[in-house]
Amino acid sequence: MEFIAGPSDLGKRLDHYLQENLPRFSRSRLQAWIKAGRVHVNGDSMKSSYTLRGTERIAVDPAELAPLKAVAEDLPVDVLYEDDDVIVVNKQSGVVVHAGAGNHEGTLVNRLVHRFGKLSELGGDLRPGIVHRLDRYTSGVLLVARTDAAHRALAEQFASREVEKIYLTIVHGRTALATGIIRTPISRHPIHRTRMTTTQSQGRSAVTQYEVIQRFPHFTYLRVKIGTGRTHQIRVHLSSIGYPVVGDRLYGAPARIESVLMPDHYLLHAHRIGFNSPSTGKRIDVEAPIPPELESWIAGLI
Repeated sequence: MEFIAGPSDLGKRLDHYLQENLPRFSRSRLQAWIKAGRVHVNGDSMKSSYTLRGTERIAVDPAELAPLKAVAEDLPVDVLYEDDDVIVVNKQSGVVVHAGAGNHEGTLVNRLVHRFGKLSELGGDLRPGIVHRLDRYTSGVLLVARTDAAHRALAEQFASREVEKIYLTIVHGRTALATGIIRTPISRHPIHRTRMTTTQSQGRSAVTQYEVIQRFPHFTYLRVKIGTGRTHQIRVHLSSIGYPVVGDRLYGAPARIESVLMPDHYLLHAHRIGFNSPSTGKRIDVEAPIPPELESWIAGLI
């Protein structure tokens, strides 16, 4: 594949330019191709950080894409609830839900396939059983469908906002209000494609409610309820009102604070989920215990 950079591309990083022009490939995959010498600028290999002058001829020789699918792995799964329709697990922070670019091993789905065998097939080979997802460093309750019928029923509940999702997090700053609701629409950032934003005129509707559990001199411990499930919703919404989640440097959390040992990733925990049984209609509520990491970090502020 060949591209010619124009005046509007002046100053762009090479990897950013490629991501704009090859959106079907992840940025990490494109960076791997650059590093492997599969991308040439005017005939020469360059680094991902190369800054375009707006006149270059760029050639890309894509590597063959390995098929992505769930592969059974004998790794721990913390099951909180299960019946013939659903499984609810406690996902650990750092575990990726399903395979993607750069993440093929150790996923939650791989663990589930080994533990339970057959799951709903509506998500395809890559996401069997997965009705919703949690970001990599978000811990807590995740709902999994065992059958296609259960998957459809749960998907309808998510779409009609019948599923209750409660999170716990700690943010920078002392919130001015004891409770609040954020309704700003969310869209993908026009330049930084790994980020979401509330600054665009158009976006998908999103509702986030928060309630103060405890205030500290420079932080606030919050209980958060979301009525929608947009990408990075809690993180981008709280940051948009001036209270970024602790450890979330993607959305403005400081890397260092004097006399406070900052975590190396954001602290967000899916504490409770409530849904109706696909078979009986009975209400089911499942809680995941507060992870030791969050508990100990808060204890250090007292």
